[in-house]
Amino acid sequence: MASQELAIRRQEILRNLASVRQRIEAILGGKREARLVAISKLKPISDIRIAYEDGQRHFGENYAQELVEKSKELPLDIQWHFVGPLQSNKCKMLAAIPNLWAVETIDSQSKADLMNKACASRESPLRVFIQVNTSKEESKSGVPPEECITILNHVQGNCPKLQLAGLMTIGAPNRDPKEPNPDFITLKNLQTQFQETSGIELELSMGMSDDFEEALKLGATNVRVGSAIFGERPPKH
Repeated sequence: MASQELAIRRQEILRNLASVRQRIEAILGGKREARLVAISKLKPISDIRIAYEDGQRHFGENYAQELVEKSKELPLDIQWHFVGPLQSNKCKMLAAIPNLWAVETIDSQSKADLMNKACASRESPLRVFIQVNTSKEESKSGVPPEECITILNHVQGNCPKLQLAGLMTIGAPNRDPKEPNPDFITLKNLQTQFQETSGIELELSMGMSDDFEEALKLGATNVRVGSAIFGERPPKH
């Protein structure tokens, strides 16, 4: 990328990142904190470096191989989130990334067990979120809401190399914008239900570029924002 193009790109990303941070702060008002995960899938390393130099540390990737390659090229204090569908044969690959901060897409007991086994040599347990298919769409990954508590209990009781961190949902894109997002409410209810029985308060990873503000209003502690920071993604070939 030519120096002039890079300078223009830098201004664009920094402007977008500042805007997203301001929108988050406008809702939270300093009363609590929420983590901004910059979703950088299919974006070049140069984009990530621009955001990193502006203090962004949490980044999310959807493809295991892309995450492995980027993690080798970028600073070790980046805290990576894997946010794509988790394939069983990718657990070892992900667990080997030293600065993998969390896997947000555990969607079955078997994958929890595989990830737990893959993390055997990690010094400390790996944070995991249970992905819930709150909208019950066939095209989406995630456990059905009615099976969520069972899997949470399984991870908590049987996966010592995993740290149960939270719940995650993507949510339905087509809904009535005048009504509270039912997907976020379902996730919040599951959080409350698990806390009442276990005493553990889980994080809520919900909200993306189009709806992170509403997610924050409904209790999100972790928002995954991509296009609002980096612009639209190119198609994956």
